[in-house]
Amino acid sequence: MRTMAECIVSSSVEAGLPTAQGLDEQIEAYRQEVTRLVARNEACQRLQSIPGFGPVVASVFYSVVGNGQAFRRGRDVSAALGLVPRQHSSGGKDVLLGISKRGDRYLRSLLAHGARAVLIQSGNKDDRLSRWVSRLKAERGINRATIALANKMARMGWAILAHNTVYQAA
Repeated sequence: MRTMAECIVSSSVEAGLPTAQGLDEQIEAYRQEVTRLVARNEACQRLQSIPGFGPVVASVFYSVVGNGQAFRRGRDVSAALGLVPRQHSSGGKDVLLGISKRGDRYLRSLLAHGARAVLIQSGNKDDRLSRWVSRLKAERGINRATIALANKMARMGWAILAHNTVYQAA
């Protein structure tokens, strides 16, 4: 007598659906292709100098932002990606709410994942960005620090593209 899992696997193989190993091989092939394409693009190479930007994040960021000329400043990029707080202001009283979550959801999540990776490693480093993010994590918590760093990464990415520079840790 076969188990339910064995029945599902055999029926999916008979139907021509890929196995887990086949999917892993396809994912690896696509990852290598993205890495190869990013290696040929000078702007993506510059974006990868930012902590938290890998080949996937750099390629998606470049495809969304382009050369950065469509935005006046880095805050406009962050706002377009939904990484800035929503505002509800009335009578001279400014109320900042959670992030707006508008714009490209996929890029926003990639930036958040990259920021979380930088945040995890920040305890082992003593550069200015790591000290800032560690202080923010202690004061505001890990989730707010992650989004604040993702916001900063988007602004740095815009500056690198718009000004044709490379990230230099201060």
